[in-house]
Amino acid sequence: MERLRRHRRTKVIATLGPASSTPEMILQLFQAGADVFRLNFSHGAHADHAQRIEMIRAVEKRTGRPIGILADVQGPKLRVGSFQSGRVQLQTGAQFTLDMNRAPGDTRRVCLPHPEIIAAAEIGATLLLDDGKLRLKVLRKRDDHLLTEVVVGGVLSDRKGVNVPDVVLPIPALTEKDRADLDFALPLGIDYIGLSFVQRPEDVIEAKRIAAGRALVMAKLEKPQALDNLDGIMAEAQAVMVARGDLGVELPPEEVPIAQKRIIRAAQQRGLPVVVATQMLESMITAPAPTRAEASDVATAVFDGADAVMLSAESAAGQFPREAVNMMDRIIARVERDEDWRGGLDAKRPQPEKNSADAIAAAAVQVAHTINAKAIVALTESGSTALRVAREKPDCPVIGLTVNEAVSRRLAAVWGVHAVRAEAAHSMTQAVEHAQKIARVEGFASKGDEIVVVAGVPFGQAGTTNALRVAKL
Repeated sequence: MERLRRHRRTKVIATLGPASSTPEMILQLFQAGADVFRLNFSHGAHADHAQRIEMIRAVEKRTGRPIGILADVQGPKLRVGSFQSGRVQLQTGAQFTLDMNRAPGDTRRVCLPHPEIIAAAEIGATLLLDDGKLRLKVLRKRDDHLLTEVVVGGVLSDRKGVNVPDVVLPIPALTEKDRADLDFALPLGIDYIGLSFVQRPEDVIEAKRIAAGRALVMAKLEKPQALDNLDGIMAEAQAVMVARGDLGVELPPEEVPIAQKRIIRAAQQRGLPVVVATQMLESMITAPAPTRAEASDVATAVFDGADAVMLSAESAAGQFPREAVNMMDRIIARVERDEDWRGGLDAKRPQPEKNSADAIAAAAVQVAHTINAKAIVALTESGSTALRVAREKPDCPVIGLTVNEAVSRRLAAVWGVHAVRAEAAHSMTQAVEHAQKIARVEGFASKGDEIVVVAGVPFGQAGTTNALRVAKL
């Protein structure tokens, strides 16, 4: 199979599920454009996920390209109990009690098996049920129940979700289930942990402690409280996701696009990979083509400079998984050929931090632009050199050369980086030789072309980006 090279910078993450869990389909999704595969631990048994990881690694071996794996843990799912008849109709203006009584509910009450919500809720606080379709307001609070008024009524059925947008809940982002899932997944070689329900920096710190360097923690920003603590969370996170599903439940819809832009901007400032997710091509779950609005939504994330865009149910359970990935690939490629896209990225480029590594990365991009280099080759031990160069959004491809297999897979989620595993270099001369050979073999440059090489000296030491060379093939 020929060496695969994407002709676009923004990456694609595809969720695997019942519609996409055969070796043939995973290969097809990769060929159609998926750079990273997401495993959703809210669904599926451990055995299913182990099988999917095995299949992804088989595709990786067959294609000779590193593929990232994102293990997305469920986080605390807050739900009401069940009803005598399975569902009830709540009338607007009626009173409704949420209590600790496990007995099946009716039109007057239902169990809320989360004492922390009852303890944290204030009079006047809003509770959202079933993805925000129903809205309750707290009228009275006791130790064991909340009396509420139904502000927006509707049908409520068993075990529907509860969101509490006004309150920071004193619950950790990682449940016992999540910890068991991570204990299972981390030894199998995942690359990112999707951390749901992040509210505070401490949530990220705890996940990083469990990961112990075996995977990077991607904080999913889906709570208003996360936006209040954005700086602190960004300081700890190793990547972030704009998880617009729950964010769109707890924030008014008109606030979500603003929050998306704010998160992308903050991530770019820190040089963190940022993913835009949820409902991007939602109609393709049942249709072979997206709506115009969905195509525009994907394009907006690309114009904003997101590192990756993500498919959820479209590729996991939809009728057209391959077409959805291919459509995303096509939209990205088209946007990236538009002159406004390049101009927008240049205008939004963050200022380099005042250190030698950032200065070298910024200089590499400037030099590459001036001499019309075919590629910037970043020799990277931990991935940070390639990340720094990618943050500058250069107008030529970035080749991330690393001896470390795990690092090459993590770079699969990073904007504009074509990751390649290579043997270690022990001198700058050797590094330039490796860079020239790989640029030629991977199809980026040919005889007479120039490339820019960025590395850290002494070699083999992480986090020392301090050398820049221009080389002619």
